[in-house]
Amino acid sequence: MNVFITGGTGFIGLHLARRLAAEGHTLRCLARPTSRTAELRALGAEIITADLHDRPALTRAMQGCDWVFHLANLYAMWHPHPQEFYQTNVEGTRCVMEAALEAGVSKIVYLSTVAVWGKPASQPFNEDSQPGPRQFSAYGRSKAAGDRLVQQMVRERGLPAVTLYPGIVLGPGDDKPSGIYIQDLIRGKVPTPIFRRSIETYAAVQDVAEAALRAAERADTIGKRYLIGGERLNGMEYVRQICAAAGVRVPWMRLPDFFVIAAAYFFTLRSNLTGTPPPWGLSVDAAWTLYHGFDFDGSRAARELGFSYTPVRQALVEAAAWYRKRWGEKSNHRDTEDTEKR
Repeated sequence: MNVFITGGTGFIGLHLARRLAAEGHTLRCLARPTSRTAELRALGAEIITADLHDRPALTRAMQGCDWVFHLANLYAMWHPHPQEFYQTNVEGTRCVMEAALEAGVSKIVYLSTVAVWGKPASQPFNEDSQPGPRQFSAYGRSKAAGDRLVQQMVRERGLPAVTLYPGIVLGPGDDKPSGIYIQDLIRGKVPTPIFRRSIETYAAVQDVAEAALRAAERADTIGKRYLIGGERLNGMEYVRQICAAAGVRVPWMRLPDFFVIAAAYFFTLRSNLTGTPPPWGLSVDAAWTLYHGFDFDGSRAARELGFSYTPVRQALVEAAAWYRKRWGEKSNHRDTEDTEKR
């Protein structure tokens, strides 16, 4: 198939591009002039340099493509210019979907986020659950608006889209908030596990890529929505998994949730004044998102799309090895679960 990808230079996008190239698909990838495209070019991808809001350019780039994977978005738990969330995640998505309709592509795989669900009343929730009354971050609110737009176009204009909603995505190459937390834990920069009782659902990056490919391949997925995530872990269990995978000790300090939230307000105020990101990525948006968690059941995607979830421990081992290789450090792995201070 001829495939058009937005966000192909990102964490998930690169894994997806590798998976598609391995299947023999022809890749055409949207990129900004400043993006690093060497790996995509090495995969044989044609690079289209254009802006996400340039609908005529997008339409021309999609001509002759069978599938569109829309992954490009602004993902952050703090940003110095929060209005850009709406510009990218709503208006950028609108331009991509309009262009795909005009170009006549047969399938669009839209990567959203579990953050659009907020905190539903039922836990763990699934695709049939009603979303909670609010989202807990500017990112989540913008993605929810983008999601409503896509679902409206599916219903009213026949947009041939399937939507995926990953939980926390793990694996090699992640430098977004979840990856920063892992790196800081490995390097001993995090003094305490946070929100130890809150439950999140996790997915290995290769599972998200596999789900996207399978969703594109199946003829019966148009209009469907899939939560992507396998293991459900509370914050304490997650930190133990990270530290065991990396062979480091679990931080000994334990702080109550209200203290962590108060620190997040202080860090966010400082970031707003200085224009620099908060330590450990602990912004107000990150704190409330993690405090409420996202405890969901992602088994429908695995069952209907036909893939199996990778264990969290395996994804974390691969991520830790990738970070250490980049840092130029040797892994001195040892399992610390039985020797940690509790």
